[in-house]
Amino acid sequence: MKKSLLALAAGAFALGAAEFVMMGILPQAAEAMHVSIPSAGHFISAYAIGVCAGTVILVFGRKIPPKRLILAFIVLIIIGNLLSALSLNAPMLIAARFIAGLPHGAFFGTATLIAKSVADPGKEAKAVSMMVTGQTVANMIGVPAGTLLAQHMSWRMTFAALSIWALLTLLLVALWVPDVAAIKDAGIAGQFRFLRRRGPWFILGAVFVGNTGIFCWWSYVSPWLIHIGGFSASVVPALMMLAGFGMVVGGLSGGMLTDNWRHAGTAALGQSISAIGLLLVFLIPGSAVSTGILTFWVAFGLFFISSPQQILMVEAGEGGGELIGGAAVQVAFNLGNAVGSLVGGIALADGGDYHLPALAGVPFAVFAVVLLIVYSWRHETHTGAINRLRQVHPEAIGSTPETTQV
Repeated sequence: MKKSLLALAAGAFALGAAEFVMMGILPQAAEAMHVSIPSAGHFISAYAIGVCAGTVILVFGRKIPPKRLILAFIVLIIIGNLLSALSLNAPMLIAARFIAGLPHGAFFGTATLIAKSVADPGKEAKAVSMMVTGQTVANMIGVPAGTLLAQHMSWRMTFAALSIWALLTLLLVALWVPDVAAIKDAGIAGQFRFLRRRGPWFILGAVFVGNTGIFCWWSYVSPWLIHIGGFSASVVPALMMLAGFGMVVGGLSGGMLTDNWRHAGTAALGQSISAIGLLLVFLIPGSAVSTGILTFWVAFGLFFISSPQQILMVEAGEGGGELIGGAAVQVAFNLGNAVGSLVGGIALADGGDYHLPALAGVPFAVFAVVLLIVYSWRHETHTGAINRLRQVHPEAIGSTPETTQV
């Protein structure tokens, strides 16, 4: 991995851990802030709102070179997590979580542009997948580690550790990430001009409904593992590491396929994997083996689609809207998470059957597949495959001139 991609992946790790670790330390944070568990859910939603609001940073930062933007985003990560660790009451923690979420979408939009710029020709999606790997590794290692740190020391130490990690990331980015030219200044309105076309809305719609479907079930994966899989609560962190490993493998696999095939086609394949997984979660009665396999399966599909969707939106925004396009994916992703959790909770409330949230998510996931297929069919006619063909010289393979091929 290039050092520049490693530095960006470190930033993605900080964001991924900051976003999801609150779910693991919610009881400790709620007790310390003297609020109920349902009220503590605002600590999670505040981050998601910050992700959406943070896109405004890119609107007014379009003239700033991408590297400087990344450095500014990491400073916000440090401030947000440090304030979270020092929060004295619930309103202060909500505000701190909002600040921590501000750089999330903007970071991934900008980091995608840089990753494409430093990638070897024809390996752009692989480079983006390596950057996104930081977020998947955060789910595999960072979130379980943060949860254990909260259980054995303090939930505040979890956020303090993330601040230290982000500080080290700031140094890595300053040293290793090269200067990349700022995007074309198309003006404030010009950054959104690409959204006048139908194509980008197909992609964003697929991101939104796809994640809505998956998070109908994923939001309640821990109790599902306990009640359906028969695992004890102490084993759940290990299974979350298994899910994180599925995300890592899925993200890298999706990146490699994207470089050699249609971007939207790759995303449709990954979304299909997740949709089938959700259907199996509903249909299979459940055992330790099946729940373990399906946890890996759905997590694999969830991040298989990450790189192609990020690249699709950056490419859709070419001409001044690249950063907005990349950030919009994260906004749609987080909105899908929030809606999926709500829909899954409604399904779960109807009898308390932990199979039902997965069933509720299937129509959303299937709709996402349809959107991606339609986009690929109508808007992705040029795959770039002809540019990847190489000439085979007959003397190199011992053939006659008549068998020369391209």
